[in-house]
Amino acid sequence: MLPSNCFPFLQTRPATMPLSLEQYIERLDDRIDLPWPAAPKADPPKAKPHLARFPVKAVLWTVYGTLVAVPQGELLFEHPTDFVMENALEKTIKEFKMWNSMSRKPGKPSEYMRELYTKALSSLRLTSGEVASERIWDDIVKKLQQKEYTFDVVTYGSLTDYVKKIAYFFHASIQGAGAYPGAADTVRMLAEGGRPQGLLADGQCFTPGQIQRCLRKDNSAFDLTATFPAALRILSAEKKARKPSDTLFKVAAQVLAERGIRPADTIHVGSNLARDIAPAKKHGFRTALFAGDKNSLVATPEQLKDPTFRPDVLLTELPQLLEVIG
Repeated sequence: MLPSNCFPFLQTRPATMPLSLEQYIERLDDRIDLPWPAAPKADPPKAKPHLARFPVKAVLWTVYGTLVAVPQGELLFEHPTDFVMENALEKTIKEFKMWNSMSRKPGKPSEYMRELYTKALSSLRLTSGEVASERIWDDIVKKLQQKEYTFDVVTYGSLTDYVKKIAYFFHASIQGAGAYPGAADTVRMLAEGGRPQGLLADGQCFTPGQIQRCLRKDNSAFDLTATFPAALRILSAEKKARKPSDTLFKVAAQVLAERGIRPADTIHVGSNLARDIAPAKKHGFRTALFAGDKNSLVATPEQLKDPTFRPDVLLTELPQLLEVIG
């Protein structure tokens, strides 16, 4: 028998792999036909840093409002401005070619889609401590599939992968996102110092990919997996619990214990005293309040005087964390 390389036209071509969620997020930035809302600029409050030195072995980050700046300081499921919400839904319908499988009710396509979206979101809020955004779109896509809706599995992957990409596209259409000044350099220098870093945050399936996108704009060499190992990404959508739920902090303590690290040797960085700092202190973590942006900072003078809420250190710029841990 002749070897197969004698007939190159008979050689089997490798199958095209669907884009991963992270690849999809990066590809969208290369599209010039898609306008995106701009990332908000940090608006520093009048605050003075309060720094101290601690023998820290690990760092756990809050994402939105601490590493990543978004309007309103947190991830939204619905934008308070109807025009923005309507535009995002219209954009999503067009991008994923949904119109032909939608009901031909009078009115704009976005009005009918908003009914589907609101209904799915409300239902999930009644049954879960935290809504996973891809489940909203899973519900919508399955309704559209009853009217012969199809999608490109070669590009997007399975239905499970597809709805995650829709979820990111929609969220990115209602909120601009960008890294806070110094975020990329801070996490890089911590990684170079050999300290494990993780995420302890309210976040969605696309949050790691969004972090990668934002930080790579400041540091093209940023490596998500090397900086934030999958095991150290404790996100609300996956754990079905939002901060300040004990669930997230107990999981974080357990994951660190498996690495021989105690909460007392770990510092948690966040911008909300009630949701980030107080529960972290309750579970024995060191704490750092990031007070670098009025849009995300949630702290009152009364709370700062209360030992239950008072952080160990107060940062007005993220690189100050490097002074804290040495």
